[in-house]
Amino acid sequence: MATRTAFAPTTDQMVNDNLSKKANALWLTPLSEADEGNFDPKVVQEIYTNELVKSKFNQQRVLLLEFSRYLENYLWPGVNDSNCSNAVVISVASLVNIKFHQAVPAWDVFKQRPTYFKLLFKRVMDLVLDDDLPMKQRTILLKFLGHCYRSLEVQTIRAEVTKTLSLSFWKNLLPGRLEQILSTQPKLKKRFKSMIKKEKKLDAAALETTQFYNTFLPKLINKFCLMIVAETISGDILDYCQRFLDWMIDLDSSLPCRRWFNAFLLDSNLVVRCKKSNLYGQDDVFTQLVDTLYMYCSFEIDDVTGEALNKQAMLARHYYRLGQLQKCIYTNFKDNAALQKVALSSVAKIDRREALTKYLGELSKEELTRLSNLLNLHVLPTDSKEIVLEMIVAYHEQRPSQLDAINALPLYPTEGLLWDDNLTKTAHFIKDECLALPKLNLQFLTMHDYLLRNFNLFHLESAYEIRQDIENAVHRVRPWAKEDDTCGFSGWARMALPVQSFTVVEVAKPKIGESRPSRVRADMIIAVDLNKNIKTEWESLRKHDVCFLLTIQPTGAGDKNDKGEKIPFQSRYNILVRGCEIEGMLDDDGRVIEEGPDPKPQISGHLRTYRVYLDTNQYQSDMEGVLKHGMKDPYESFNLIVRRKPKENNFKAVLNTITDLMNTECVVPEWLHNVLLGYGNPDSAHYKTLARTINDLDWNDTFLTYEHLQSSFVNHSVSAADDAEKIGPPFKLDFSADDSEITVTSHKIPSRGPYSHVQPKRNSIKFTPTQIEAIRSGMQPGLTMVVGPPGTGKTDVAVQIISNIYHNFPEQRTLIVTHSNQALNQLFEKIMHLDIDERHLLRLGHGEEELETDKNFSRYGRVDYILNKRLQLLTEVGKLQGSLGVPGEVSYTCETACHFFLYQVLSRWEKYEHQVKESKSLDELNTLFPFNEFFSSAQPLFKGSDFADDWEVAEGCFRYIRHIFTQLEEFRAFELLRSGLDRSRYLLIKSAKIIAMTCTHAALKRKDLVELDFKYDNILMEESAQILEIETFIPLLLQNPRDGYNRLKRWIMIGDHHQLPPVVQNLAFQKFSNMEQSLFTRFVRLGVPTVQLDAQGRCRKTICDLFRWRYRALNELPHVAARMEYQMPNPGFNFDYQLIDVNNHKESEPNPFFYQNLGEAEYCTALFMYMRLLGYPSEKITILTTYNGQKHLIRDVIRTRCGNHPLVGWPDKITTVDRFQGQQNDYIILSLVRTRAVGHLRDVRRLVVALSRARLGLYVFGKKSLFSNCFELSNSFRLLNARPNSLLLYPEERYPAGSQALNRAKPKVINSMEEMHAFVYNKFVQGMQEHEEQRRQQMKQEEALQKQQTQAEEEIRKDAVQEKEMMIGAEQKPVDINFEVTPPVEAISKETTVKESAPKKTKSKIPTAPTKAESKKATTPEKPESKEDTAPEKTDCIKATAPESKEETGPEKPESKEDTTPEKTEIVKDSEAPEKMEIVKESAPENTESEKDIETPEKPESKEDTTPEKTEIVKDSEAPEKMEIVKESAPENTESEKDIETPEKPESKEDTTPEKTESEKDSEAPEKMEIVKESAPEKPESEKDIETPEKPESKEDTAPEKTDCIKATAPESKEETGPEKPESKEDTAPEKTDCIKATAPESKEETGPEKPESKEDTTPEKTESEKDSETPEKMDTSETTTPKEASVEQKDEAVEEKKDDDEDEKMES
Repeated sequence: MATRTAFAPTTDQMVNDNLSKKANALWLTPLSEADEGNFDPKVVQEIYTNELVKSKFNQQRVLLLEFSRYLENYLWPGVNDSNCSNAVVISVASLVNIKFHQAVPAWDVFKQRPTYFKLLFKRVMDLVLDDDLPMKQRTILLKFLGHCYRSLEVQTIRAEVTKTLSLSFWKNLLPGRLEQILSTQPKLKKRFKSMIKKEKKLDAAALETTQFYNTFLPKLINKFCLMIVAETISGDILDYCQRFLDWMIDLDSSLPCRRWFNAFLLDSNLVVRCKKSNLYGQDDVFTQLVDTLYMYCSFEIDDVTGEALNKQAMLARHYYRLGQLQKCIYTNFKDNAALQKVALSSVAKIDRREALTKYLGELSKEELTRLSNLLNLHVLPTDSKEIVLEMIVAYHEQRPSQLDAINALPLYPTEGLLWDDNLTKTAHFIKDECLALPKLNLQFLTMHDYLLRNFNLFHLESAYEIRQDIENAVHRVRPWAKEDDTCGFSGWARMALPVQSFTVVEVAKPKIGESRPSRVRADMIIAVDLNKNIKTEWESLRKHDVCFLLTIQPTGAGDKNDKGEKIPFQSRYNILVRGCEIEGMLDDDGRVIEEGPDPKPQISGHLRTYRVYLDTNQYQSDMEGVLKHGMKDPYESFNLIVRRKPKENNFKAVLNTITDLMNTECVVPEWLHNVLLGYGNPDSAHYKTLARTINDLDWNDTFLTYEHLQSSFVNHSVSAADDAEKIGPPFKLDFSADDSEITVTSHKIPSRGPYSHVQPKRNSIKFTPTQIEAIRSGMQPGLTMVVGPPGTGKTDVAVQIISNIYHNFPEQRTLIVTHSNQALNQLFEKIMHLDIDERHLLRLGHGEEELETDKNFSRYGRVDYILNKRLQLLTEVGKLQGSLGVPGEVSYTCETACHFFLYQVLSRWEKYEHQVKESKSLDELNTLFPFNEFFSSAQPLFKGSDFADDWEVAEGCFRYIRHIFTQLEEFRAFELLRSGLDRSRYLLIKSAKIIAMTCTHAALKRKDLVELDFKYDNILMEESAQILEIETFIPLLLQNPRDGYNRLKRWIMIGDHHQLPPVVQNLAFQKFSNMEQSLFTRFVRLGVPTVQLDAQGRCRKTICDLFRWRYRALNELPHVAARMEYQMPNPGFNFDYQLIDVNNHKESEPNPFFYQNLGEAEYCTALFMYMRLLGYPSEKITILTTYNGQKHLIRDVIRTRCGNHPLVGWPDKITTVDRFQGQQNDYIILSLVRTRAVGHLRDVRRLVVALSRARLGLYVFGKKSLFSNCFELSNSFRLLNARPNSLLLYPEERYPAGSQALNRAKPKVINSMEEMHAFVYNKFVQGMQEHEEQRRQQMKQEEALQKQQTQAEEEIRKDAVQEKEMMIGAEQKPVDINFEVTPPVEAISKETTVKESAPKKTKSKIPTAPTKAESKKATTPEKPESKEDTAPEKTDCIKATAPESKEETGPEKPESKEDTTPEKTEIVKDSEAPEKMEIVKESAPENTESEKDIETPEKPESKEDTTPEKTEIVKDSEAPEKMEIVKESAPENTESEKDIETPEKPESKEDTTPEKTESEKDSEAPEKMEIVKESAPEKPESEKDIETPEKPESKEDTAPEKTDCIKATAPESKEETGPEKPESKEDTAPEKTDCIKATAPESKEETGPEKPESKEDTTPEKTESEKDSETPEKMDTSETTTPKEASVEQKDEAVEEKKDDDEDEKMES
């Protein structure tokens, strides 16, 4: 993309050019007034003739003179009255024009010699009127004049411009018109007469000069009128005419000029003469410029007062003119019957152009001329009848309203606008040419004018971006014409899908007074048979998202013609475009799926139906075309839908908002109005100028110490009201009326209660004096502008301003607006760490999920927080009620709680306060305190040493209580409002005090916020210099005015106009229309006072030097010199920043503007790998580039080279410089990409951003010869080139830096990318070897440690068993447990059931396998016949059944799979029913011994004993209500275990784990069971296969290899318990269990042996032969496999994970 400096010369060209040599000889140093004799006019003439005229004022030649400072050092210092020749004047004008083109200050040099500017300006006027001067030179002078008239903010310029446009300029009007105007302005009439008297007293020379200035513009206009009627017009004349009209528009759209100029413009009938010229209708730019000038001639404003006129005032003006016409005709044309009809007709009948043309067209030229003279219209003798008639008609017709035209304009661009020639012309704007576009200058006529220009520009810019997206999508889907004339698609696009069906389903009736439908809705069907990610994107289309419906048909033309030239898009396709807005996706029932916290329903099939809104204006226009002109219905042919990225698709919301603002009374604060329009004193909105300054404010925690306060106001006299040595923060400051003295008062924040969590948070940043001034300005009413260079703490200043406003004005509400979600989140995260109540914070928009906090600050998240907080506070109220002994239920609602506070709490406190203050007794203060029991957890409350201190404690406790009820009072509304929507709205408009949103969200939701009556008092805008002007303006008007006044009190804007501006893709809009100028930048240009922060704390001093030159004064904060990280060198590098020359790799451009450089991408990747191998954390490294193409290429290279390797991985971010603005990282790798041209890095603002992102290290890759030759970048690249351009490394060093960096040897030099790759590869191999060795050493250490832990835990377990036995003997008689199979080890405790992990080397419990007669579920895992045959390898959850109470207890068989869970069970019977049953799972360390050939010392009694966990089940007399799972470490368990063996053979598989023993006879099911988990140590990975003696008869009889979760169903209540059939096929027992989920079964009348209810209970138990077959690496579960499976290799992780997922799905079913 071309830039302003696309034709700028390189440094080499400048050095070798003759002009540069002449510059070195003549103006290397600037001339002073004493050196005027050294100025040689011949040199100027020679340069003018040979360099400028011969080259036809080539931009490169002019830029070369500009870069050599020809104007500043030689030309202007030498100008005087005697040598101000044509060459001097035109040379100066050319250099000023090029300065404006380059967006650099142009008028500073003239401020030094303002007297000579008067001479220059007069010479320019003389020459531009000179017909002998070539048109090219006259055009240059005309451009210079245009820049002068647009720079009225400069006093030197304004002094000369106002001489040409003042009250005396009205002497050029016709006498009748002048008298008519002065009759309505008595004050001006008086001034005009006084001016005439003064002019008569002037001498001849002064009078001649005055007349020259007064007649300059009329003469120039007359020459222009003669020029446009010529039959042949050359290119130079056309350029002159276009620029002349552009200048006229600027004059008429600037109030200081329009006040005097517009009357003459109407009097001269310039617009009419242009419309009747040959150029009108032939040249598009000329035609559009004439139309724009015509619109401004009759703009809705009073030319003299500058007041905006409403529709009624404009109608009154129109009717007055028609009345004058009728009076004139009636009086002077009584004999003309046709004209008498006009005189006697109603106004409504003749106010249209057609009627006036019909009646007046019958008159002759003489009659029309006579009528024009009577109406004070200026007619020339050479004017034809058509021109005279047009003058009369144009003056008296009712002109169309701009507002009506905008209201009837479709907001979505159509194919007519998207591929309009004028819009296409802007896409190729590379020269300083004239275009018919509105410009965002410094000043605007009215708010309507301001909005109108922004609307037109934003509409065109969005159309340009949309066209690019549509062309890209169509190119990717590759349309082709079928034989039946329909269109097919052979390609695929992420952002486009074919439309399966489109049907208009609703056309609502128009509203009263309108003709368009009030709503048009349609249903659209698309197929989303795509991959998961893209399908999700399409299904995630939200309400208000904008899409585009296309009807596309290929024409058969190829991409290029025979000459190889690209054929335009509109020539290759017949295309129709209509926009739509998503309402929502329809569910299977045809209803719109509403957005909300609930998950969206799953829709079957791959077809999706969307309900969309259509543009009503466009639909009406289309239907009129169908009905009146027989056009084809466009809504029946759509075949493609295109969506856009959400961040780039907010144009409709912005346009809608602008339209709404234009249709309503736009009220901005009175103190801001003139500054916003660019008029008046720029200081008028500053707090020092406003009369509302607040001198006494609480600065809260802004200052850390009194010394910090004193150092912050070095220009003030600071005095402390108290003892300066004892004074401490927080401080209150009282400024004197003359702002010279400050009185400081210290105050103590009252205690908020006895708990630490309620104490106020404190600021820890020591702000600099400039930051303090910015904070002070932000606290005061008015406009505050803070310029923050990189790293100067803009966000910290913003947060402190918000905090101080919050504490000083608690009733006020503050709105925070930023450009990006990231900046908003950074600001919001810092706000959360200040002393601001969380309930007052609210974050709007879709970026809230990116906040680095677990708290949800969205609207619904805040509502949930308030409801939960309400319950917590009501619980506190209940606690307080109990402590006071107040009967009844007072903690039921907020209302009852507030009554309780009023009648019970407050009365007790007042009584206590009265008694204690009278007695002043420390004893009574403590003993009478009514809330001692409530604050029992904070005892002792009172120290008893000092009455004042203890009384402060008591008051703090009461403040704590009162704050509870204050919050409950605020929460009462949330009790009354029942729906989440109502609650969220109340939160937004009433409860929240600090509301944060992006400017995009403000534009999207402006209408909704106004309808909700949203109010706020202050606005703080971060990243203000990055926000478009209109997007900055919209947040000012998110509320309705109150009694005609805006309640806004403060507007704080923080930004940096030296960094990147708002993103505008179209170069014409960006440069010519100045759309990239933010409101922040415009205010800076206007001279609005700013506070520039002057100390950075981000980067090293050396790195800051690279961009320090761009700012007026930028130093370092103290910590940059103090912290070691800024002093130590970067490990492995010789320099902290370096430019690495990559000159042997060229750029490529696979797509337009998609620049890539593979050599640089590989080099950057190699450096990143090198840093990671040295130990640099990946999150501290960011790779930046200047182009999107290179960003994607680097990502691909890293993905290929190292992205998935654990030693290297991915950097923190790989992105572009533009995207990374506002962020930082420790180390930045920067790729400049370009090798043929500098590209858009020539914009110094982009360079500043690129060089200021690194804190500790910056490594730039680029072509040295190219970027070093760029003049704009020379200040930075001079420093970069001062260091070697080859990478210098110390590969033996390691991160982080230490003493190794102090004793450095000779660095290793890397001269090329290939050498770096080879070096990094070798280092990578070495690193892998070292990593493997470290891993082996670590494994040995872990094995030794695990062995020690296993031995220690075994000892602890034995002690626990003994202690359990003692407890059982003391509390309970022995219980005979009659098992029919070998039971698990069981121990009995009183209240807790503890499941702990035993060492991996444990006793193997190998029960005898059941026979076929006893169970059909004998297991052999050889050949599973279905997916369900295989139990999961890893299960995280066991669902177990908690039994209800039983009347009789006895030995039972297990009812479910839980009974076979591999855990030891301890059963404790207690006389009282426990309310909770806790199952504590303890972690066991890994067994470090080899498992091979290790025998188990004891024979296991049951399969459960193979688990490294034990379970204690507590039975009580009452049924449990809850089950909680508690996982603890093994050493914490001190309870004993008792192994119980039963020699009997089980009758059923389920008997392997009994549910109850006889010890539970009198116990009822517990009411609650709590299961709490703690992490268990890592377990070994493999086991040997174990044989099972029998073959299963069921498909599901295979035992799982590895199981973490066992699932069991809860049996229903039964009259008798007995054998039952299994109910599920999923009951295969797992081998590894991490947690148990239990559900309570229903009660049973009798208990007895039961058959299993599920097939999961069929896990085979181990036999004696399995004892030695288990490896010690994994003893978590019993594993049953056949010998055949022992030889099978272990399955990979992917297969195991798949099994886990399958098993989880089965369990959930």
